[in-house]
Amino acid sequence: MHINKIIVIISLVFLFASWRIDGFVAGSNEPVKKENKTATNKHLNSYKKFHADELVNIRIFSQVKIQSFTISAEKGIYSVWANGTEIANTSTMALVKLSLVNDSVEVKTFENVIGKFKKVKISSAETERIFRMKLLLPDRKPRFYEGNLIVTAELGELKCINDISLDNYIAGVVQAESGRRSPQEFYKVQAILARTFALANLQKHSAETFNLCDHTHCQVYFGKTTELEIMKAVNDTKGKVVVDDNLSLINATFHSNSGGQTANSEDVWGSKVSYLRSVNDTFSIKMPNAKWERKMSKEDWLSYLKLKHNFPVQDSNARWLALTFKQETRKAYLESNNIKIPLKNIRSDLQLKSTFFSIYPMGDSLLFKGRGFGHGVGMCQEGAMKMAKLGYKYPEVINFYYQKTQLIDLHKLNFFKDE
Repeated sequence: MHINKIIVIISLVFLFASWRIDGFVAGSNEPVKKENKTATNKHLNSYKKFHADELVNIRIFSQVKIQSFTISAEKGIYSVWANGTEIANTSTMALVKLSLVNDSVEVKTFENVIGKFKKVKISSAETERIFRMKLLLPDRKPRFYEGNLIVTAELGELKCINDISLDNYIAGVVQAESGRRSPQEFYKVQAILARTFALANLQKHSAETFNLCDHTHCQVYFGKTTELEIMKAVNDTKGKVVVDDNLSLINATFHSNSGGQTANSEDVWGSKVSYLRSVNDTFSIKMPNAKWERKMSKEDWLSYLKLKHNFPVQDSNARWLALTFKQETRKAYLESNNIKIPLKNIRSDLQLKSTFFSIYPMGDSLLFKGRGFGHGVGMCQEGAMKMAKLGYKYPEVINFYYQKTQLIDLHKLNFFKDE
């Protein structure tokens, strides 16, 4: 055998061995201890090499039509650039105001209008660089961001793009998605999933000249983390991502609480994904969002089923089913007489916390007793927090909620993807 082939085979053996050291067993759905936000990969497989120090472009205040704001340096010195020229810097001008004026970005200080431009970049070359951004119109509380800022005037508003290193962005996402005072091991789980999601979706807004937005359409991001424990968790898991059995970055979907059982991807998004399988999740059942209730009149419920879904409420058997619907385990449909109503549609129409509910008659009313909060696919955040508190490590938590996956470092993933 050619010597180069022998070397490659030996390298593969060691790489796969190191995967198992990370805590995963292919095909397993159980952690070592035995207690007991379209889910497809269609946009995840166009591979490029990823790096732990990747720079990402995040549209901030993406749900706000910004008309004006001020910016100042919290750490470091920032320069304001337009048309390839430095027009201001924070060493001499503590506060700079940017406003939308006649389809341009107007830059001014307290005393003077510096000029109007189509594009403005606010950047610093220093290692530690943090800027404060305060929206004036509309009025919003100030936020603090790391990295640089690019501002353009588009479609009657200021579009603001935060140019930032991947892990600083991930730390901000972890705080926004997880809150403060969560277990350290849970922060590690959330950091790995946020990193996996970000890299898998870098092209999500490519047509709009940025990578990701800061809202639930991508990942919630309010700027720099204020928690040292979160930054430590991000650093401790640097470069780690989760891949499926084809070495594609997974769709790292998660929800608040599963109600005791997660959902299959096809029951929510219509597409079966190998690693998004329903699991019995006892870790979630005593957590804050494990249960909910909602009252509704019988007449309103039956009218909704008839008018919106043409459900045969005049049929006695179908009517009885609709009034006494029960779920001991998760179902995908309310069905009778060959009519199947997706529970995800009922949840959306009636703004229920989950699809995991049972119905109990109470005179002229119905009591919906529900379990869980969210779509139910992938990781249950509250269940993962409970696992972390019980002493489970982050590979065990990830492997519990995402079947047939591997935890891998980016440099190893790049090795496998080299042609």
